[in-house]
Amino acid sequence: MTNTLTQKQQTTTPTRRDIHQQVTDTIIKQLEAGTVPWEPRWNGGEGPILDLPYNLFSSKKYRGINILLLWSSAIDQRFSSCEWGSFKQWQEKKEQIRKGEKGTMIVYTDTFKKEVDGELKDIRFLKSSFVFNRCQLMSYEPRPLVEDMKKLPEFEKIQGADNFVRNTGAMIEHGNFGACYSPSRDIILMPQPESFRHTATSTVAENYYSTLAHELVHWTKAPHRLNREQSKKYGDEIYANEELIAELGAAFICNDLQITREPKADHATYIESWLKVLKDDKHSIISAASKASKAVEYLKGLRPEV
Repeated sequence: MTNTLTQKQQTTTPTRRDIHQQVTDTIIKQLEAGTVPWEPRWNGGEGPILDLPYNLFSSKKYRGINILLLWSSAIDQRFSSCEWGSFKQWQEKKEQIRKGEKGTMIVYTDTFKKEVDGELKDIRFLKSSFVFNRCQLMSYEPRPLVEDMKKLPEFEKIQGADNFVRNTGAMIEHGNFGACYSPSRDIILMPQPESFRHTATSTVAENYYSTLAHELVHWTKAPHRLNREQSKKYGDEIYANEELIAELGAAFICNDLQITREPKADHATYIESWLKVLKDDKHSIISAASKASKAVEYLKGLRPEV
């Protein structure tokens, strides 16, 4: 969700309820327009348009729901840069925002003190602030989009993915079955790599590793790992939320590894399923994105000490 930003507005924060609804409405708007903000977007077959957004001041990549909020804004406004900063941060860099440009909302958690049952406790709540993309600066000069893409040789991309998977230590069994994570056996079941197809946007290996990334995120839900809530039956609310976590986590992993993901074959049904989840619970997308980021960080943290 975007809003015109002045220095005075930087201190204005909507209520907790409003922020959750604003965030959810932002993602719903993308889905209703036929765009899945965590799926790859392509430019003439050359490669993905967006990389993970990061802050110019800290150089840190944004996490959780803020990735989706910034991706959504970049899609709407056709930004080619992944660099974001607050009004003040750009000023400190001697940069000026173009007149009439709108800031993009990001969110973060803060706390306040409240007495509960006679005890003073920290209560968490959601706050918002606004950032601007480099493409919104007066000094920005558009470049051919292909110059912004970071394409690695195919062998290196696959090797990097293979190393990532190996470092997790996950047990993976290949056979003539579909991809899934088996909680009872604590094992990932995958089709044979050669059964995957080469597509217009992805190689055979990329389609294999992107599918495996989805299952690795499911693998992190085990009680002795991140201990996410377990579904009691296929298709229930917990199952739907876990699928959203795995989808977002796989998107974050593939982006980090520079692996392309094949958009879902039944795009309309896929979008409809996520619209239902988001409309039923305005907290679901923020929670799922946060848990997806934690899952990715957990998987990346399994690398052996050097």
